[in-house]
Amino acid sequence: MQFTRVTVQEQVGTVSFERGKVNAINEALVMELTERLQQLAADPQVKAVILTAAGKFFSFGFDIPEFLSFSREDFTRFLTNFTSLYRKLFLFPKPVVAALNGHTVAGGLMLATACDRRLMVPGKSKISLNEITFGSTLTAGFLEMLVFLVGTRDAQRMVYSGAMYTAEEALTIRLVDQVCSPETLMDEAQRIACAMAQLDSRAFASIKLLLRQPIGDRMREREPDSIKEFVDVWYSGETRKQLAEIKIRS
Repeated sequence: MQFTRVTVQEQVGTVSFERGKVNAINEALVMELTERLQQLAADPQVKAVILTAAGKFFSFGFDIPEFLSFSREDFTRFLTNFTSLYRKLFLFPKPVVAALNGHTVAGGLMLATACDRRLMVPGKSKISLNEITFGSTLTAGFLEMLVFLVGTRDAQRMVYSGAMYTAEEALTIRLVDQVCSPETLMDEAQRIACAMAQLDSRAFASIKLLLRQPIGDRMREREPDSIKEFVDVWYSGETRKQLAEIKIRS
């Protein structure tokens, strides 16, 4: 596969984004990640998963310059696949640890939110839901996950402001669970994933589903109308103007 790499060590499968400097999310990356998760879910030798990325970005979010050329129908298809990916990740039957190696923004944060644990490096790295700052809305399924994670008041504060948080600030609102140095991030993620891999697999999957299935059901019910609203906002004149000013280096 072109944009992801998988390694397995001590019953832990590590999936790494490797799509240019900022690991921007496009349709091909979504399809690769979906296939990787299906393979890891079916592999009896893999008991836990780490989700991380190469370089200094976990992910910048959507590859906006690429999507500016998409028709409404093509972009709707992408959003349908992307929301399906984070829902599958949210309900994944095995433990998933996100090792956030750098900036985790917009769509990148959506994927991280779906995981069971989040570790992040300090320093210049920021984590943010900044959609409102460039005139975009959010998806209902993601907001269900965010409220599940941090509660309604902190979720509202985040999405209304579009603020960029340091790892330490994210820790105070429970957006991440732990702050690790770049040198120890992957070792700590591996340690946590290995510990979770020792849990009874069937019991873990059952308990996780009991916790998350009601949210997953609401996500599935609300998502279609939310996708339509997202597309309507995305293709509005003012938002398109702001999107056209965003430059990334993939």
